Parts: sequence; structure tokens; C-alpha cells
Amino acid sequence: MIDNYSDEDIQERLVALTRDLILIPSIPSRPEDLRRCYEFIKNHLECLDNIEVREFEHQGSPSLVATPPGCKKPDILMCGHLDVITHPVASYRSYMENGRIYGPGAGDMKGSVAILLEIFRNIHTRFPNASLGIGITSDEETGGTSGVGYLFNEAGVSCGEAMIPDGGSLNEITIEEKGILHLKLTCHGHSAHAARPWLGDNPLERLMDHLTKLRKFFSDMKQEEHHWIPTCAVTIIETENQTINRIPTDATAVLDIRFPPPFTVEKIVAQIKETLTEDVDFEIIISAEPTHLSPDKSYEVITEEVTGKAIKHVRDDGGSDARYLSKFGIPVMMSRPLVGNLHAQDEWIDIHSMVQLYRIYEKFLIKKLTEN
Repeated sequence: MIDNYSDEDIQERLVALTRDLILIPSIPSRPEDLRRCYEFIKNHLECLDNIEVREFEHQGSPSLVATPPGCKKPDILMCGHLDVITHPVASYRSYMENGRIYGPGAGDMKGSVAILLEIFRNIHTRFPNASLGIGITSDEETGGTSGVGYLFNEAGVSCGEAMIPDGGSLNEITIEEKGILHLKLTCHGHSAHAARPWLGDNPLERLMDHLTKLRKFFSDMKQEEHHWIPTCAVTIIETENQTINRIPTDATAVLDIRFPPPFTVEKIVAQIKETLTEDVDFEIIISAEPTHLSPDKSYEVITEEVTGKAIKHVRDDGGSDARYLSKFGIPVMMSRPLVGNLHAQDEWIDIHSMVQLYRIYEKFLIKKLTEN
């Protein structure tokens, strides 16, 4: 058995790999670069002895699952995604400051993917044929249906337990996630010269009226103590119009709605339709019910042992690929290093906490995969 690496060795490898991954702008609008990031990760895994890499692709989104040969249902599967959100203007570079790595996707989740890759290599080098797999997908930020959703719903991938470092924090383990509803609203009207608005029917103004109604509907559910309530964010408003002095023909808005139980997709949609009038079209882009996760108790104990701090169960306002596994009753461990400013250009991940999560994973995996 190979001796374990020092914390300094681990930190050096994690920092280098994270910064290499950030350099590749793996965003949906640049499919060549997304593919390049995928190939980079695949090459990293294929160089390992006695590892089989199975490749998948669905609706243009590549993904892979690496396991020992013939291991179709590993006891534990670690999952991560390589895609990051698109910034209108962003430099896909990184820098280090105050013990952190800054850069697009550093915290969500290229730093965590680096941890998964390194711990996978470590465990399989020390314990050949351990029942441990790793899954890497490329569409989590756009819904995950062609990544983890496809792998578990259609491609026959499964596992005993899963580890997904895409939520919570170092000592905060996610046990619940809100449901998701991405909704597109469209109003139709009649174009006219903007100097004679009475000759047209402005769909943009009607759309704004609908959004005002929805804002009040969701605001009425606000509570000062917490945010574990349905929320609605308007993320896109657009028309086909390119001319200042022209009333548009159509206007659309995209909403990002999050909701906890007992709300459901059906209930939220019904309430929105009841709030609005009939002169607006609905299109559901993505929908998912709230998720309850069931972390392994020994993972919680080991987290406390490594960090020296008590763990806390948390509820996450965001969603993750865990929802595709939890519906099969698969326990999911979800915590991650200390991160901040997620989905901003100055997104960051704390380096020391990366090493700590690595140690948590290492200790948990050795216990689960080698002890009878």
C-alpha cells in the first residue's frame, strides 16, 4: 500500500488542478471548450491503472462514469459537474489571495471536482478494485436532465450511496433542497410606431403588469425569520424588438422559482395561473420537486472528527443533481469546502477547507470500502 500524502502535497495538487480546470471556459455557449474540459478530465481518469471509463452523451451533453472494470453498481459514487454559468463579460482565469482561489466556477464546482479526481486516484491506487466510482457530467447548471438525470433514469447507472460536494458547507450537511420551477411567460401584442402607441397593443407593458402581480403574490409569503418559503426571481426579460421607436409584437420573461414542501410543482403552477389572467402563455422549462437527502451517519461523525467542530443539518435554497438520486432512495452526502460569491465573477473557494474535505472523504471512503 502506498503511503498517504501530506497535507502540503494534497494542497499543491488540488490548487494546480483547480486552476487548470478554471482556465477552460466550460459554458454551454462554448461547446468546444466544454468538450475540451470533458476530455481533460477523461484523460486524467484514463491514466489510472485498472479503471474503466464509460462514456455517455445525451442531447449534446457528454458525461462519464469511471469504476473498476465490471463494477456496474459501485457501493459509493462521487458525482460532480464540469459546467459553469456563463458571464456576459468574464476572464476565465484564476488568482490566489488570502488562502483562496478566485475565478469563475472555483466554488461551483471546479474546486470540488479537483477533490473528487484526486481522492478517486488516491483510493484506487491504495485499494485496487475498491467499489468506488466517479461520475462527471456537463449540464448541471442547465438542469442536469442530460447528465445525472439521463444516467440514472435511462442509462442504467446506479450506486449504493452518493457523495456530491455541491451544497452545504464544510460542517453544514444538506438534508433538504427546495423544488425548482423555471418558467417562461410570453405576452403577444400588436406592433406599432412608438409615437402612436394607441395604434398598437404593447405586450411588454402587459407582461410588466403580470410580473408586478407575481411579485406581490410571492412577497405576501415572506417571513422575517427565514427564507424557507417560495421565492421568485425574474432573470430575463426580452422582446424581438431591435428598434427604439417601435412597439414590440411579443414580450417574454423567464422566472426562477424555488419552493419548499409542502408546495409542489403542480400547486405552484396552479397558484400562478390563478394570480394571472389568461392573456399570457406558460412554458415550463425545468421543474423538480423538493428533495430530502439522507446522509450516512458515519459521514457526519467523520466530518466532526476531521474538523473538530459539530456538524449542522441545513436546508438549501438551491438545487443540485442530488434530486435525481434521492428519488431512488439512494443516500446522498452533500457538503463542500468553504465557498463564496457563487455565480459571480469573483467566486472563490477556500484552500485549507479543500484539504479538510479531502481528508473527510478519504477517511469515510476507507472506512466504508475496506472495513467489514
